[in-house]
Amino acid sequence: MSSFLKGTIILAGAAFFGECIEFLINLVLAKELGEYGIGQYMSIAPVIGLVMIIASLELPISISKFVAERDKKYHLSMLKSAMKLALIFMVVLLAVAALIFTMIPFFSDVHPLIRWMILILVPIISISSIARGYFMGVQKMGKIAIANLFRRGMQLFLLVFIYQMFDFQIEVAILVAICSFIGGEVLVFIYLISAYFLQLKQLKNYPYSEKMPTRHIMKNLMEVALPTTGMRIFHSVTNAIEPFLIKQALVISGFSLEAATEHFGMIAGVAVTIGFFPAFMAHSLMTALIPAVSQSYAVKDQGRLITLLKQVIRLTLLYGIPVCIAITFFAEPLSKLFVESLSAPYYLKLLWPYFLLHYFTIPLQAFLIGMGLVKDALLHNVWATIVAFCIMFLLGSNHEFQMDGIIIGMNAGACVLMLLHYFTVCKKIGISLSMHRKEPLID
Repeated sequence: MSSFLKGTIILAGAAFFGECIEFLINLVLAKELGEYGIGQYMSIAPVIGLVMIIASLELPISISKFVAERDKKYHLSMLKSAMKLALIFMVVLLAVAALIFTMIPFFSDVHPLIRWMILILVPIISISSIARGYFMGVQKMGKIAIANLFRRGMQLFLLVFIYQMFDFQIEVAILVAICSFIGGEVLVFIYLISAYFLQLKQLKNYPYSEKMPTRHIMKNLMEVALPTTGMRIFHSVTNAIEPFLIKQALVISGFSLEAATEHFGMIAGVAVTIGFFPAFMAHSLMTALIPAVSQSYAVKDQGRLITLLKQVIRLTLLYGIPVCIAITFFAEPLSKLFVESLSAPYYLKLLWPYFLLHYFTIPLQAFLIGMGLVKDALLHNVWATIVAFCIMFLLGSNHEFQMDGIIIGMNAGACVLMLLHYFTVCKKIGISLSMHRKEPLID
């Protein structure tokens, strides 16, 4: 079995159990926090996510690509430069975030300690990102899988243990929920850094170590890190805008604001949650693909790249089609696990193309990153979002379409994104759209 398939299986298995633990975490939070508390918690979660994206600087991806492309003798020099970069960026980010949190009253309606607890994540994520990227690059996916399980397992343990032992007011209960999340990240940090330093000792004893210019290493890392971080931030911003755009379009079409909010909740809170549960497989493929594609592209192994692309397409079809069939036939019982609604199963059935296309898009994005086309991936996301938002607003605000127009826009945007990714990958590898070799690998 190839290291790519082995790594994918390990990551997918861990991700499946991780998603199950995440489901239990959400049940515990819903029970302990109630509707208002969950609303407060979910309003804090996007900020935490944004801080984590910025703090990581997408070093796991850039480091894994660098490690996969180059001989082992260059790894130690690169890791030292990456650590310097992470430490400098960490200090700057902490200073800026502390200044912003002091000047602007974020989360004024929740416990005042929460904003400062979030800052603890900055050094944890910044430093552990280096270890995560290195293990991805050398394709030791078992350590990444264990780290992911540790994070969610610790979070669930802390939540259950603390909530069972004590009764809290809602403000403190939300603080406990945030602290349990940070506790999971601390455990991951300890595990990854311990394993990383053991690996570092082996690299120091490697007899053929060579130094690379720090400027060259920084340039290589930032060429991947900056556009990838920009893409993640772009997603965060568009995800924040999308609810307001959808609700405004529905209000124009004749919905009341309350009804528009409820119908948006049926899509975002029920349909998308169900449809993206199997996406753990796509994300596992992406994690395993980045170093595999980077390594193959670095040595211009066109045959290996074509094989990887075919494997990805087959694996995605293998799980994606049954999932979409199940979503279509079992939409009602699946939706009833969340809410009693006639709209939710209807929306879930209409969104199966959106889910299937994203199952393909996520690993295709790994190909783009591995072949140094991160800027192309960012531009594809921008164009797909423009198309989706335009159609969603134009059709969603039309009285004849309303929610159907919103869903058409979502499906159209997903289609544009997948096709742009696929066409670009095929062109770069030098194959036809039917994946037949037609020209040499394009540099």
